[in-house]
Amino acid sequence: MSLDTAMTEHDQAAPDTKATDSTTEQTAAATGEDAGQEGTPHGEEPTAAEPAKSKRGRPKATSAKKTRTVELTLTVTGTADGEWQAELKHGSKWVARGLDIPAAAVSRAAKELHVDLSGPIDDVINAAREQQQAKVAQLEAELQQAKQALAELES
Repeated sequence: MSLDTAMTEHDQAAPDTKATDSTTEQTAAATGEDAGQEGTPHGEEPTAAEPAKSKRGRPKATSAKKTRTVELTLTVTGTADGEWQAELKHGSKWVARGLDIPAAAVSRAAKELHVDLSGPIDDVINAAREQQQAKVAQLEAELQQAKQALAELES
């Protein structure tokens, strides 16, 4: 079949794809290949590289279970004085707000959750502990001075 005859037969069969198919046929004619073969011969099953086209009807359901996720947000905040509070939110609804919790409980919970969480939290707790120890030492010194002043007044 010559190039002109192939284009004429093709133009009658599919007039809307004339430009792309005629270019393919011209290239195939120049190389000596059959333009009708694009990947697999007609009538064969598609290979793994070519996905099979689905037929009519609803798509088949997958057997994989869908995991339902629950969004809970726990916020733990602490002050430099060592006071800790917790808040819990379920989705957009507050479950609990402003709950006072001890620093030791925060430290234990962080260690249970993950090592990467416990390190920074323990650093904050240790800094608060040192600050409180310094405050106690200062107050003890002031108390000692007040006791001495009182003793001098009594004599």
